[in-house]
Amino acid sequence: MSSNLVHEETVAFIGLGVMGYPMAGHLARHGYRVTVFNRDASKAERWHGQYQAEVDHSLETASSPAAAAEDADVVFMCVGNDDDVRSISYGDTGVLAGMSPGSVLVDHTTASQELALELADRAGQLDIGFLDAPVSGGQAGAENGALTIMVGGLAEDFTRCQPLFNTYAKKTALLGPTGAGQLTKMVNQICIAGILQGLAEGVHFAQRADLDVEQVVDVISAGAAQSWQMDNRAATMARDEFDFGFAVNWMRKDLGIALRTGDGLGARMPLTALVDQFYADVQALGGGRWDTSSLLRRFTQD
Repeated sequence: MSSNLVHEETVAFIGLGVMGYPMAGHLARHGYRVTVFNRDASKAERWHGQYQAEVDHSLETASSPAAAAEDADVVFMCVGNDDDVRSISYGDTGVLAGMSPGSVLVDHTTASQELALELADRAGQLDIGFLDAPVSGGQAGAENGALTIMVGGLAEDFTRCQPLFNTYAKKTALLGPTGAGQLTKMVNQICIAGILQGLAEGVHFAQRADLDVEQVVDVISAGAAQSWQMDNRAATMARDEFDFGFAVNWMRKDLGIALRTGDGLGARMPLTALVDQFYADVQALGGGRWDTSSLLRRFTQD
C-alpha cells in the first residue's frame, strides 16, 4: 500500500536484483522519491513502470550510479560481492563521484569487513557517511518488508537512516563501528549453514526410516528442533524441490568470506568448513543455482 506522504529526503537505490527490486519499491510506496540504477537498464525501466503506477510522486531511472546519486540524501547499494560494490562505488561513474557532502552511503551487499572499512574511509574523505548494512530474510523477506538489517557505522548515520530501513525491515540493529554489520552477517550465515546440514540429515534419516516427513516435522517443529529453515524448507526438501531461494553459489561466497575472516581472528570453525565443502559437492552436481536446502541432494543423487 502506498503512502500519501512525500518525504523531503530523496534516495537512490543501486542494484535491482531479487532483493533490491522490492526494497526500492517499499521506499517508493512509503513516500520517498527514489532514483534507481541497474546494470540491466530494462530491469530499471520495469521497476519504474511498476512503482510509478502505484505512487503519486516522481520516481526516476539513471544512466549510471553517479547520476543516480546526484542530489540524493541517502544512497543504497545491494549487489553481489566485493568486486561488484567497488565497480559501482569508484571512478567517474561511481556513486561516490555523484554524492554530496553530508549524504550517507548504505551498503546492503553481503561483503567483507575489509571492504566496509575501505568504503568508510573513502566516503569519510568526502564528508559522506557510510553504513555497512547486510540483510537477512531472503526474497520473501524483501518482498514482504520483513528483513533483518545488521548495521555497522556511526550512531548518527544509523539514526538518520532507520526510518528508511523500517520501510522494508522488521528488525534493525546497530551492532558497532564500521564492519560490525558484515561480521554479524557472517555469524548469521555460519549458523544457517549448520542448521541446514542438520535438517538435511534429519530429513534423509526420516525418509530412509519410511517416516512421513511432513508429519515428523509437524511434531518436532513444536519443540526445541524448530527453526526458520525447518518451517520454510523441510517440506520442499522432502519433495526434492530446490529451484528457488538463496543460491548455493551465493552461500559459498558468504561462507568463504566468513572462513577467511575467522582464520584471521583465530576462530575455529570446523563445521562451517565442512558444510562449505558439502556445498562444493552440490555445485559439482550442477546445483550452483539451487536453494541452499539442496544439501539433501548429496544423499539422494544417483
